[in-house]
Amino acid sequence: MQPADSDGVEKSLQSLVFFDLETTGLSQSCEIVQLAAVSGGHSLNLYVTPRCRMQRGAAKVTGFRVRRQRLYLHRQLVFTNSLREVVVSFIAFLQMLGRPLVIGHNSRRFDCPLLARALDELDLRAQFESSVSGCVDTLPLAREILKERGLQSFRQENLVRELLGVNYKAHDALEDVRALQGLYGVLQPTPELICRHMFTLDTMKNKTAAKSKVPPGQRPLWENFQQTVKVAESEEDKDTKQSM
Repeated sequence: MQPADSDGVEKSLQSLVFFDLETTGLSQSCEIVQLAAVSGGHSLNLYVTPRCRMQRGAAKVTGFRVRRQRLYLHRQLVFTNSLREVVVSFIAFLQMLGRPLVIGHNSRRFDCPLLARALDELDLRAQFESSVSGCVDTLPLAREILKERGLQSFRQENLVRELLGVNYKAHDALEDVRALQGLYGVLQPTPELICRHMFTLDTMKNKTAAKSKVPPGQRPLWENFQQTVKVAESEEDKDTKQSM
């Protein structure tokens, strides 16, 4: 039973991809500078030299600078790819993991709209949508799960500090997604809650997610979550009976 149980846990972990963007600013006209994603032990971390200037506030927070069309991070030159190469690599990463659920913090209002704009510009939106089962924003998810704790801030670094008891290098996309993966593990949202907060690039502008209807193309993932929960509950009941 143990090997099958381990395989189930690994499969469940690999159906989730945590992603984050670092950008030239905070407006919807800003450009992607860094894209990072992680799923279990798999990770992706790529940089883009933006076509516009870094806003002063963003540069101060992230440490990115652009000089003579070269990208620097904390004064160190970093290797960059074209935006197309970065987006194509991200899609390939998602395809490798078998139509995962894409998870980000404040992604519905910020990261996903910017990603959608890049996908449309590169005519890659259809490829992306066929490679994922949907998206989830952990910001409203955390607010619902932790509504009784009276937290003053739901910023990711604050949640990681409150729930995991650690500080990390925030505003670096790779460090952010690693921390988010740990945070998600502590939040442990139920399949029903995950389904309620699912959205797609087409529905992300809706203010509220459907509470019971599963978006098109997401039924296989939802059923996988249900099956995983049922297996876990069944094993727990068995252990309880054996211990009595």
